[in-house]
Amino acid sequence: MNRGDIYWVNLSSGHTIDSKQLHQCVIVSASAINRARHTVVVVPLSETAPIREPIVVGVNWNGKTVAAFCDQVRTINKTHLVNAIGTVTLDDMQTLDDSLRQVLSL
Repeated sequence: MNRGDIYWVNLSSGHTIDSKQLHQCVIVSASAINRARHTVVVVPLSETAPIREPIVVGVNWNGKTVAAFCDQVRTINKTHLVNAIGTVTLDDMQTLDDSLRQVLSL
């Protein structure tokens, strides 16, 4: 579980997997912290939402631009990670970092 990895994530509050609650998310927490903790910090992705910078930024994945909702950053337990499906580029991680700094006033 590394920073920049994209996973299908169960965002429901329970531990059962509900296909309606599965979302693509990119891990934004540091890889070293991800290994040490039972949680990771993720940003949800959408293939259909419009880009509205700086809150919703575009990242390239799977041959298209997808929307990353930086205002919906959240910490989840690793048990909610269903399976890895890709990785974003270093340039896209920089875009996410810039957006998160603005959204969180860092």
